[in-house]
Order: sequence, then structure tokens, then C-alpha cells
Amino acid sequence: MSLSTREAYGIAIESLGDKYDFWVMDADLSKATMTHLFGEKFPDRFVNMGISESDLMTTAAGIASCGQMVFASTFAIFAAGRAFEQIRNSIAYTGLNVKIAATHGGVLIGEDGGSHQCIEDISLMRTLPNMTVIAPCDEASTFSAVEAAVKVSGPVYLRFGRFPAENVYTEGHVPFVVGKGNVIEDGDDVVIFAIGDMVSNAIKAAGMLAADGLSAAVIDMHTIKPIDKELILEYAFKTGAVVTAEDHNIIGGLGSAVAEVLAENPHAVLRRLGVKDTFGRSGKRKDLEEYFGLTSKDIYEKCRDAIASKNPNK
Repeated sequence: MSLSTREAYGIAIESLGDKYDFWVMDADLSKATMTHLFGEKFPDRFVNMGISESDLMTTAAGIASCGQMVFASTFAIFAAGRAFEQIRNSIAYTGLNVKIAATHGGVLIGEDGGSHQCIEDISLMRTLPNMTVIAPCDEASTFSAVEAAVKVSGPVYLRFGRFPAENVYTEGHVPFVVGKGNVIEDGDDVVIFAIGDMVSNAIKAAGMLAADGLSAAVIDMHTIKPIDKELILEYAFKTGAVVTAEDHNIIGGLGSAVAEVLAENPHAVLRRLGVKDTFGRSGKRKDLEEYFGLTSKDIYEKCRDAIASKNPNK
């Protein structure tokens, strides 16, 4: 296990604070979002807005309108949900240079329960014009994702998890190009496009398929918007079977983004794995993973179904 992506985010902005000139803002959750690390090192560039997420976003927009980049951090449910109008009209509509760093995304955040388990944030954010949407999968990729977001001129939504993430990448620099997925493993029988915690589960599923004599490609589709259409079509054509995996509502997230590409360029059977249009529940992470069908075994079974659908003999 490595750090959680939220912890990696906190360390990343602290370390990048010497290299880049940006402000960091929070809404009374700096210990949870890990922005307190930046605040302790750069107090003159850190603002805690208190429990006022809408004010957080509009104030971030105001600072950005003066030419200053801002990272605005809170839980995903409050960022994408409570402050949606402010993000839409004050940040996305104006194209301001605000990076919305949202932690505790998805149902795999544990006992916070359905009210705080945000399953619709990717859907909401990717429908906004001018918005880039990124969801890194582990500690190393988070460092690269945060710096990549700094280099994007305009609004970015970054999604982070709560618990330690399994290492997908070796320590050091992770190749990270906004809008370009990373091929983790190559394969010919099926391709799995995954984000966040589901990338490590996809790798495990590929191992299970290999034991069956089947070859699975695993792709970290860290940027949901702009989606890597070329890579999707390349592997759809190559494998004929596509599976998406995400800790997000099955509607509107990664699966929908991939489906939109394939609908216009039909090359493959598609199966989507995610939260099945239902709210979250309180429970231990492992129990929630099993309850919502987000395990490596669930991904494996989706892959077998997709392969069978394209070729009844497999």
C-alpha cells in the first residue's frame, strides 16, 4: 500500500508551492483534505473559508480573476454538489484558473454513509464546458496529476480517495499527459479502462483472466475529460471487448464517456462496472467493495461476459 491519493495531494501541493505561485483554499476540512500541510508552510497563500463551500468557490474565482492560480479543496460531495452553481457560473463559465481538488469521492470511503459518498461528481463536472476532469489512481500518479493540473490553463476537477491506495506505478515520475490514458498492461482479448481505486482491481482481474488463458489490457484512464478517444478506439478494435471500472454511478462517469465514443464508432462489446444507480451505504471499505460489486472478481466476471458476447466459443 502507498499513501491515499488525498494524502499524496497534500504532499504534492506542499512540495510544488516552492516551484509554482498558487494559493490554496479550504472549507474547514484541511486536516482531512491534507491542505493543512501547505497552510503550515505557506500561511500567506492559504485561506480557510470555514464551513462555506459556495463562498469557497466564488472567492477562489475572485482571486483567480486577479491572475492568481487557486486550488480549492473540500469533500467531493460538497464541491460538486453543494457548490455546483458557483463552480458552473463563477469558474467554468468564466474559464478561470481554479483547480477544484475534491477528496473522499465514491462509495469506498467507508462509514461516512450515503449522504457523504459522492457518486455523481464526475458526471456533473464533465458536463461543464471548459472543465478538465482527472482521477489519479495512486500516490505516484497523484503527484504527476497535480503538477499536470498546474500546467492546464483553466478549470480542473481533481478527484481523490480516502484510504491508502495500492501502488500501480513504481516510485518516481509517472508519465502523465492530460487527455491521454496510460497502458498499464497490454492484451488482445479484452481491455479494461479504469480510474482511481479500480485500476489496481483491474490489474488483479487481468491476472485472474491470465490464469484462464485470456489476455487483458489494463488502461489507467486518469483523464475522464478530455477522454482519450484514440486509445479507446485502438483497443476496442484490437480486442473487440471493452470493460470500464469506476467507483462512481454507472450513469454519467467513465463508462458513459467510453460508451459515447463507442456509440459513434462501434467496434466492440461494452460492459460497464460501477455503482448501479443507487446511493451509498455506511460500512467498512472491504464490505462496501463487495456490496457494490467493485471487486477484482466482479471486474473479472464482466470481462468474461464481454469476451463471451463477442465470441461465444470463449
